[in-house]
Amino acid sequence: MPGIGPVTAVSIAVLAAPPEMFSKGRDFAAWIGLAPRQHSTGGKTRLGKISKMGQRDLRRLLIIGAMSAIQAAQKRGGAPDGSWLARMLARKPKMLVAVALANKMARMAWAIMAHGGVYETPANA
Repeated sequence: MPGIGPVTAVSIAVLAAPPEMFSKGRDFAAWIGLAPRQHSTGGKTRLGKISKMGQRDLRRLLIIGAMSAIQAAQKRGGAPDGSWLARMLARKPKMLVAVALANKMARMAWAIMAHGGVYETPANA
């Protein structure tokens, strides 16, 4: 997976709680400290800032990996037009996009751990 190298993969395998402990990827990302805090009531969801509480080492590695994936995409001439990354980089600061990408990477890592399998690069449309 872009942004997750051997060091991050081993760290996730060693430091993360068993994937059965979490019912969905958002719970895993919240455990790491990458999901926004919820202030919901009456069926109305309100999301705040990320809490930065949780597994600090994994959060740091995922954010560093996300920054490297963003820089690699920009070196290649930018992310593909119309992709999630290109749309986010066009309207948000780079560090905020890196944290959002780290959140996505944590959720994908949980899905791979929980359901088994291997990451497959998405086909270009």
